[in-house]
Amino acid sequence: MPDSKSEDLVKRAAALATSTLANALDLAGCHDNVIVHIKAVAPGFTFTGPAMTVKEIAGEHGEFSSEDFRVGAMIDAAQAGDIIVVDCGGTACSTWGGLASLAAKLKGVAGLLVDGGVRDLEEMIAFDFPVFSRHMVPTTGRLRLKIEDFNVPVTIDGVTVSPGDIIRADGTGAVSLPRRQAEEIIGIAEKLARDDAAAEDDLRAGLSFSEAMAKYSGI
Repeated sequence: MPDSKSEDLVKRAAALATSTLANALDLAGCHDNVIVHIKAVAPGFTFTGPAMTVKEIAGEHGEFSSEDFRVGAMIDAAQAGDIIVVDCGGTACSTWGGLASLAAKLKGVAGLLVDGGVRDLEEMIAFDFPVFSRHMVPTTGRLRLKIEDFNVPVTIDGVTVSPGDIIRADGTGAVSLPRRQAEEIIGIAEKLARDDAAAEDDLRAGLSFSEAMAKYSGI
């Protein structure tokens, strides 16, 4: 079970936009933690939680057995509140679909992020299970994909994600907060968010955008 400090960090990160967190990552010297090319499969999907990582390899159809395609094992390995983060090397076949989304939702998994493909969009929407992926594709990963390991460092769109790193995703995109620096990054982002709120008040009071930019460096 996650400790109370980790739960508090997840709760604080969930209140922040990925744009604000990306600015904070820059200020904290973490310039390579924005996941650029993986997006929500449907509008309105968001999630925040610790990463439970999965490493997969891909091959031609028939290269692997059906038993290698252990989607259920991903769900079994995740705890309630986790984000399942799958490194499939960007392969355009599906490692996840509608029934897996329902099973994960019922277990309390907070979301799925895949550097690869998923399918059954309408079911994901119906089950309200948030998914971010590189590809939405009908092609099954069965006989094409093999799970190699769980809870090891993986590479997602060029970003190294380790187990327990905090993943925050919204309509703009996704970021990974390294666990060892998460508290620092979130603290910086909270200050930037307060500045944004103050700038909004000033704009409504008549301050020009140029003046607001000069006053609040985080804009």
